[in-house]
Amino acid sequence: MSELETAVHAALATVIDPEIHQPITDLGMVESVAVDASGVAAVTVLLTIAGCPLANTIESDVTKAVTTVPGVSGVNLTLGTMSDEQRSELKKRLRGGREDREIPFARPDSLTQVILVASGKGGVGKSSVTVNLAMALAARGRSVGVLDADIYGHSIPQMLGLTEAMPTSVDGMIMPVPSMGLRVISIGMLKQSRDQVIAWRGPILDRALQQFLADVYWGDLDFLIVDLPPGTGDVALSLGQKLPNAEVIVVTTPQQASAEVAERAGTMASMLEQKVIGVVENMAYLDVACPHCGQSHRVDVFGKGGGIEVAGTLSTRLGYDVPLLAEIPMDPALAAGGDLGVPLVATDPGRPAAAALTALAERLAGRKRNLVGLKLGVTPV
Repeated sequence: MSELETAVHAALATVIDPEIHQPITDLGMVESVAVDASGVAAVTVLLTIAGCPLANTIESDVTKAVTTVPGVSGVNLTLGTMSDEQRSELKKRLRGGREDREIPFARPDSLTQVILVASGKGGVGKSSVTVNLAMALAARGRSVGVLDADIYGHSIPQMLGLTEAMPTSVDGMIMPVPSMGLRVISIGMLKQSRDQVIAWRGPILDRALQQFLADVYWGDLDFLIVDLPPGTGDVALSLGQKLPNAEVIVVTTPQQASAEVAERAGTMASMLEQKVIGVVENMAYLDVACPHCGQSHRVDVFGKGGGIEVAGTLSTRLGYDVPLLAEIPMDPALAAGGDLGVPLVATDPGRPAAAALTALAERLAGRKRNLVGLKLGVTPV
C-alpha cells in the first residue's frame, strides 16, 4: 500500500457511521482503496443493507474526508452492500461476543443511567418532558438514547420529526434512528402505516420490549430515557423485571387529582425495586404580563402544590428523599415544538419552560450515581 493510500485509509477512519456511531473502518465497511498515478482515489464502501436510508450521508462524509487528503485530486466512490456473512460478522463484533438476547442495560457493569419517565395518568406532558430532557442532556455532550415504551400511545416519533423514519436492520439487529444527536426507537417506526392500531396483550408487549432492549444496537450510552405509558400496567411491570437498576422520574401537574394518581406510579416503581429519583411538576404555572405594572406575574392555572405533595408523600412512603426536581411553566411553544417535531430546548432554550428543562438535565448530568440498592451481580461468600 502506498503512502497516499495509507493516508486515505486514515481519513476514512474519521468517517463515523451515522447509525452505529463507530468509524466505518472499524466496522469492515471499507472494502478497497486504490489511488492511481493522477491522484484519483477509488474507494469502495459497503453499506450494511441495500437501500440504506443514510447512504447519502455516508457518501457525502466519505467524499469530504478523502478529498481533504493532500495529493488526492479526485474521488471515485462506489457504494456496495455487505454480504450475509459480512453482516453476521458485523453483528458478532457489535455484540462483543455476548448472547443475542441479553439486555446490556441489565448487566451489573453497565454504565448507562436508565431513567424511566412515568406518570399516573395521561395528559400531563410526560412525553414532552422526555424528549426535551433527552435533547438537553445531548446538548451537554452526553450520549443519549430514547426508547418510546408507550406502545399504544406512542408520540415520540411525532415529537422528534420521525413519523416517516424506518430503522435499519442488520442480520436481525435493529439500529436506532438518529435524530438531532439522539438515538431513538419506537413501535411507531415499525408500523406499516401511521394509522395502524396496536392492540397487543401482555405477552406480546413483553416480547416487543425485550426486542427494543436486547435486539436494538444502542451502543455506548450515558443515558437511556424511557417514555413509559401512563399508569401502572403491563409495560411498567415488564420493564421492572428487565431493567432492575433503572431509576424513575414521576411527572405530575399541580392539581390534587393528578397528584394522587402520580403517587401510585411512584409506589409502583418502588414495588419493582426501582428508585424514584424525583418528581417533575409540569404546567406548574403561567407567567402573565400585567397590563398595569408591566411586570410578569405567576398565575396558578391548575392550582398549586401538586408536585411538592407528590414528592413529600413518596418520601414518607418509600423511606428516602424524593425531591421536587423541577417546576415547568406552561408555554404554548412547548406543545408547538412537539407538533413540529423539534423540541423547545433546541429551538428557543431561553424560554422559561426550556430553561427549567435544561436545569433538570444539568442536575441529572452533574449528579454522582449512588450505588446503594443497585444489583451488582455479586454473591457474598
